[in-house]
Amino acid sequence: MNTRPVLDSDKGPFALSASFNADNSCFSVALESGFRVFSSKSGDQRVARSLGGSLSHAEMLGTTRYLALIGGGLRPKFPSNKVQIYNDASSAITTSLELSAPIQRVRISQTHLIVVLVHAVQIYKMALPPSKIAEYETAPNPLGLCALGTTVVAFPGLTTGQLKIYHLSTGNVSIIPASSSSLRCIALSQDASRVATASEAGTLVRVWEVSSCTKVAELRRGVDPAVILGLAFSPSGGSVAVSSDKGTLHVFDLRGESSSGGSGAAAQGGGRPGAQAGEGTGADQHKWRLLSKLPLLPRQFSDTYSNCSCPFSLGDDYTHSSHSAHPTRSPHAPTSPSSAAPSTKTPGVPGARPTKGLLGWLDESTVICIGAGQDARWEKFVVGYDQGGKRAVWREGWRRYLE
Repeated sequence: MNTRPVLDSDKGPFALSASFNADNSCFSVALESGFRVFSSKSGDQRVARSLGGSLSHAEMLGTTRYLALIGGGLRPKFPSNKVQIYNDASSAITTSLELSAPIQRVRISQTHLIVVLVHAVQIYKMALPPSKIAEYETAPNPLGLCALGTTVVAFPGLTTGQLKIYHLSTGNVSIIPASSSSLRCIALSQDASRVATASEAGTLVRVWEVSSCTKVAELRRGVDPAVILGLAFSPSGGSVAVSSDKGTLHVFDLRGESSSGGSGAAAQGGGRPGAQAGEGTGADQHKWRLLSKLPLLPRQFSDTYSNCSCPFSLGDDYTHSSHSAHPTRSPHAPTSPSSAAPSTKTPGVPGARPTKGLLGWLDESTVICIGAGQDARWEKFVVGYDQGGKRAVWREGWRRYLE
């Protein structure tokens, strides 16, 4: 596909955060001057609104013209403790909700509004005004972690590493001891039957059955620590995509390797020219091959690794954490003069840093990766099979979507 030419990254507006809508068909971006909405399929701009101030978060209500807006950044348009429900059709605020503390993130659906604070999550029925039905204290949650599905809400519990599941229809609560360290990412499958978690260690992704709170998979991203930036299930729930500050996108097959071609992502997504879907077996594709079968070796040799991965671009403005003293830069990332990263944190933005490595699946074979910041990028990846018959993921296109 056509990609845009490389331009100096100092040009254009600054994107504070980005968020997919419920079906990943669009993504919304909070800017220093307002918000924009883009097509996930192409990265093309659909809506651009200047509000005369900065936003920390803009969350779309499905495919409607409604958005939940939070003020933030250097020149906040709205107070950081208020949720504004904005009707883009009439360019007006239809209702607002004031809280006692700054808001880290919101999640919104036709029926519910979830407001995430640093130490609490509040659950509201969508109405005019919204009606609160539950509130739970949480462990410190500066990233605003929260996943809203059709039937449940998943968010950190009160204890470090604990995951809480709130069932929207009954009000029942389930608790999963997901990790011994703080959670870094949470993702629900499209049918809300499974939830995936990653901790600050960044080495493992765990998948849990929502109904029974049992662990169904433990996936190893790597052995060395990393910051997990994105986590997303494919529409069927058969694959999980993971991005980290190592600049690598991993795709895990939850159904396991199969020698019976025509199933899963590859059957629907095809492969590179000359690829033969369905070839290869799980045994000979394990990262450590025969070593994975030896019982006395450390568990890293027998763990489930991704069966395909490739680099993605963190952008020229990304500043690495202490986990990445020697980050791996994507060889696919175009070279351009690097812009100096801000020396101070961005006020009001979840995690105090622009979104990077946000993942969303368009279908079983297409993953979109979004980055905000000064160097705001859209990347499209395809999951299929290579010419050797092994499952693979490769980048099909990219662009700086704010240019």
